[in-house]
Amino acid sequence: VQIVESGGGLVQPGGSLRLSCAASGFTFRNYDMRWYRQAPGKERELVAGITSDGGNTNYADSVKGRFTISRDNAKNTVYLQMNSLKPEDTARYYCRAIGIFVYWGQGTQVTVSS
Repeated sequence: VQIVESGGGLVQPGGSLRLSCAASGFTFRNYDMRWYRQAPGKERELVAGITSDGGNTNYADSVKGRFTISRDNAKNTVYLQMNSLKPEDTARYYCRAIGIFVYWGQGTQVTVSS
């Protein structure tokens, strides 16, 4: 099983990034997917989630209207489009697969700074 996040980097406030989470080794289409983030000295928090068929999504209040989660089951990939980024969005972003088993990726760093 592999879950690999990518797309992180350094961006100025107000900018955008698109994170990707590529999964392999399990039946991706049967798993709900979630993005979490963890800033230094803080607990890991849920950012966004999407059901296995992509029919339902949910977001943390802090990112509603700015972030969009989506998935492509044909590509075994989930995305997080992040717009209007703020310095407080700086964190390491993790992908989590939830189904019969639970899998985590290693994360990708997002830094929002001028």
